[in-house]
This record gives sequence, structure tokens and C-alpha cells, in this order.
Amino acid sequence: MNYEEKTVSKKHIYSGNIISVECVNVLLPNGKEASRDVVLHPGASVVIPINDNNEIYMVRQYRKPVEKELLELPAGKLDKGEDPEVCARRELKEETGLEADKIKHILSFYSGPGFTNEILHVYAAVGLHEGEACADEDEFISTKKFPINKLVEMVLNNEITDAKSIIGILLAEKIVKGEIKI
Repeated sequence: MNYEEKTVSKKHIYSGNIISVECVNVLLPNGKEASRDVVLHPGASVVIPINDNNEIYMVRQYRKPVEKELLELPAGKLDKGEDPEVCARRELKEETGLEADKIKHILSFYSGPGFTNEILHVYAAVGLHEGEACADEDEFISTKKFPINKLVEMVLNNEITDAKSIIGILLAEKIVKGEIKI
């Protein structure tokens, strides 16, 4: 069976600084029509910064949509036409002050394909050099490094609840164990 939903029409609902929203009418495989609200996002890069002691750098910041501070891996949205690796290096520098000798794409995933086209590109960064962080003027963040076993414990204890960071931390554990080569 073909599960594709064919677009019948689209209506632009909203455009903001990061996202836009469309209402899309689709033709279902059974011949009926349905409506889909779609959040369009340019995509983002996520960085797993791993130092020579196998510690991972995390950032803490307040997230208004969930009304709390979260511990996350450094990440940020792609600028128009920006290569995901360039974005990863930029976000690493802006949020942590770190630069990496080597950065490697590990995987990409959709954050919530039921309502958005946002794709996140996950990179591991090694050979880290410390410098000055230069966060965007509307970002207030702090950086801290953690041993990977502590981060995995925090994930399992529901202390880290950001999906991209959970995925990155579980990948970092495989990297530190040598199961994923950088």
C-alpha cells in the first residue's frame, strides 16, 4: 500500500524569526481529504563536544516554551543556505567558546515529523581548544563539562529532558566506548 498524502492546497498561516506555519489540505490514500498543520523550520545542528578526558560540554539555558532551565548540548538553527557543519562549528564557538580540530557528522533525525519538517544534524567534536564564548545577545547560557556516565545517569533519571541532547548523549556514550569512530 502507498501511504503518501498528496498535497491538494496550502495556506500560509504565520511567519516568524525561526519558523513558519502552513495549513495543508491533503488527499489520503483512501481518497478522503484531511487537513495538516505544518511547522516549517530551516533545520539545526547539534554538537557533542568531547574533550581528551572524555567529558562532554553542556549548556544550561532557560527555554520559554517549557518555562524552565534545561541542560542541553550546544545547538542552533541553520542560517539560510548554511552548511550544517559550518553551523555546528559556529554554535560550538558561540555557546561554549570551544573550537574543534575535528568535527564529524554522526547522524541526522527529524525532531517531530508529525507536525514539523525540522531536521537536526548531530556532530561529534574532538581536539577541543578553549576560547571566549560569544553567545547571541538574546542568549543567556552557562557551560559545564560532565563525565559521560553522569550524563547517561541524568538522562535515565529524567534530569535531562531535551530530545536532541538525549540522542546526543547516548551517541556520546558509544563514541567514548569506541563503538562509533570519530
